Amino acid sequence: MSASRRSGTTDELGPGEPEREPERDAPDDSGGSDLLAALLDGMDAALCAFDADGVVTHWNREAERILGWTAAEAVGRHGFAGWAVREADADEVEGRLLSAMHAPGRQVHEFALLTKDGGRVLVRTQSAAVRGPDGKPAGVYCAFSEVHAQIDLERSIALSEALFEDAAWGVVLVDADLRPAVVNAHAARALGIGRTSALGRPLGELLALGVEDLESALTHVLAEGAPPAPAEMWVSVRTAEGEQRRCWRSGFLRLASPLAEEPVPLGVGWLFQDVTEAKQSEQEAAMLRFRANQLHRAARAAAECEDPAEAATVHLDFALAGFADHAVVDRVVGGARGDGDVGPVRLVRIAATPAGTPGPSLLTGAAGLPVRYEDGHPALQCVERAGSVRADAGSVPPDRARAWALDRQWPGDAVHALCAVLRSRGRTLGVVTFLRGSGRNRFERPDATYAEDVAVRIATALDLAGLLRER
Repeated sequence: MSASRRSGTTDELGPGEPEREPERDAPDDSGGSDLLAALLDGMDAALCAFDADGVVTHWNREAERILGWTAAEAVGRHGFAGWAVREADADEVEGRLLSAMHAPGRQVHEFALLTKDGGRVLVRTQSAAVRGPDGKPAGVYCAFSEVHAQIDLERSIALSEALFEDAAWGVVLVDADLRPAVVNAHAARALGIGRTSALGRPLGELLALGVEDLESALTHVLAEGAPPAPAEMWVSVRTAEGEQRRCWRSGFLRLASPLAEEPVPLGVGWLFQDVTEAKQSEQEAAMLRFRANQLHRAARAAAECEDPAEAATVHLDFALAGFADHAVVDRVVGGARGDGDVGPVRLVRIAATPAGTPGPSLLTGAAGLPVRYEDGHPALQCVERAGSVRADAGSVPPDRARAWALDRQWPGDAVHALCAVLRSRGRTLGVVTFLRGSGRNRFERPDATYAEDVAVRIATALDLAGLLRER
């Protein structure tokens, strides 16, 4: 008996033939038979085959695992009747299977088979004709698997297709070299590039900022596995309108081959959702709560000051926290300026934060000497307009930015300025200037609103100090 018959398979479909003595010079075909047996037994799907008379000729290990019948028990039986199928269903099942010999292509059926211990298993079969050398049907082969396993496979495939076509979040498969291998439509729109254009390109070509953090996360997932929770990552995306800063809530999954004995990383599945607007709203709400709390604390502390001028510096110190690096307060020479007053504006610096180490604001200007502000200075514009004014050094080298600040009588590390007018009782008392260094963003409209709130409190304290001096 050949090796394939010993393992439950035969060399070719059809009834068994009498064994012949091999000719002396004929090559030994046992290697081919062993190879066929190994291939059949190594298949992931269960496989059986019938000859033209309906006799089982092949039965692999997966079929044995599903139904419990060994190859020795299955091969040679006529059909499934009485052992693998109930007698009442045998004619219908065998008719549907053997009909594949005379039908083109493959046929798919579902029916229940019996296990060796008497249980029933619902299987899905694919059967097709096997033809002999003369082209006539010589039998039929049938590959089958448990329906629930097939459904799980179809669900996995359907899930993958849905993720890459209809998902409302970005899905990117990144290979072990950290290059995109598959990109869905949502991710392509978020990256501002076509689905095929992104494939195989370094992440640094797709993102302007945030690439290092993303690559670090992907490398960690390849080495250690998926993190326990999503991560929020800030990136900058190149668009036709310029770079746009976005916040992506990202989840990562390590992809490993199911065919290897040990997990072999194939890459990382990266799923992300744009949460920029929600994150910005959350940050703005937190900032507003903090600033409101600072205003409240400043008011409580200023109320305990006997000198109203000292209360003005208290408001200034509380306002600086998380808002600016430096601040100066300039008072109009003569005490106040009415809306109808004309003539040049002259300012005296009465308070400033230390230029070196951090510390509380200091009262200055006892000599009453005007500050050397040139025409067009933001502080002078603020007084003339009775409204807030913003100024920036712009994108210049550090030495030019330092010269820009010193020319305006500000600390040398200032690159962003916001001037808010000090108004009380319908008069302009002066201006408070908040300054930021290069490590901070430029002042925006919400910053101006906060600065104006602080300016109102400082102006009230300075106005009270002037009234007390007059008395």
